[in-house]
Amino acid sequence: MVIGVDVGGGDRLALAVLVQYRMATTEQMHWVIAPGVWIEQTRRRLARLRQEGLIERITLPQTGRRRVWFPTAYGGKVACEWPELRERRPSRAASDPTAVRLAVGHGLTVTETGLAFLQDARRRGDVCRPLDWMTEVHHSIGTGHAVIPDALLCYRHGPSSDGSMLRAFVEVDRATMGSERLAAKLASYARLHACIPALPGREPTVQEPRVEEWRRRYPLFPRLLFVLDGTGPVGIENRISALRAATRELALYAFLREVPVLAAALTDLLQDSPSAPVWRPVQDPGSRVPWSQPRRG
Repeated sequence: MVIGVDVGGGDRLALAVLVQYRMATTEQMHWVIAPGVWIEQTRRRLARLRQEGLIERITLPQTGRRRVWFPTAYGGKVACEWPELRERRPSRAASDPTAVRLAVGHGLTVTETGLAFLQDARRRGDVCRPLDWMTEVHHSIGTGHAVIPDALLCYRHGPSSDGSMLRAFVEVDRATMGSERLAAKLASYARLHACIPALPGREPTVQEPRVEEWRRRYPLFPRLLFVLDGTGPVGIENRISALRAATRELALYAFLREVPVLAAALTDLLQDSPSAPVWRPVQDPGSRVPWSQPRRG
């Protein structure tokens, strides 16, 4: 017998989103998973998942008692058994209320950024589903180090599989670190771009040459997007200037020749949309382009 309804499908998506995004407000969850229904239905869904021990919440008293939802350790364990999340391994901090409270400013901004891309795709008829926004995907660069972007975005132009697939690493900066530390992230991504893992006991051959580690995951190295928030126009300019200065390093030449690196203010994304020409190439910050512009040949 074929059941004509997706029993538990909405609950499953809600839990998967919280595990993958790490945290979200009630309103953010509503717009991510069920924008076509009344928000009260989303509230009831979240309350049910909380009653089942899969998710929990904290309340932010300084923001009109806004609720922030996050997965419990049990919820993370359940969701990570599903095929769509099998490679996810949430950290212990993801289910700790104190850790969530201390990280809420950055975490909710990352979620808001992902929601902006998701809503833009819906308006444009492109394909970007809730689980196409993946936070903190681990990329090893050897010697115990790793590059862990705030998010990996997968986005397809057009309504079908015929459209071009775009991927982007997204770094959300709330001006909580110095401009130099922000700019140093370019060097980390350049290391990832060039990283060729050593295979113990095996020498490369013509049939099996050594290749960069990222090629095992991506046909093209994802473009790099810096989303800037937490400061005014002058602060935004200072941080873009720091990124521009970092591009003069000779070690970044090959990386910057092949990978688009763009920066934009979150306020511009929310006001004009992520697909608008609000992005500034870090090598030419005087120009403004769409984030999806074709790569240079």
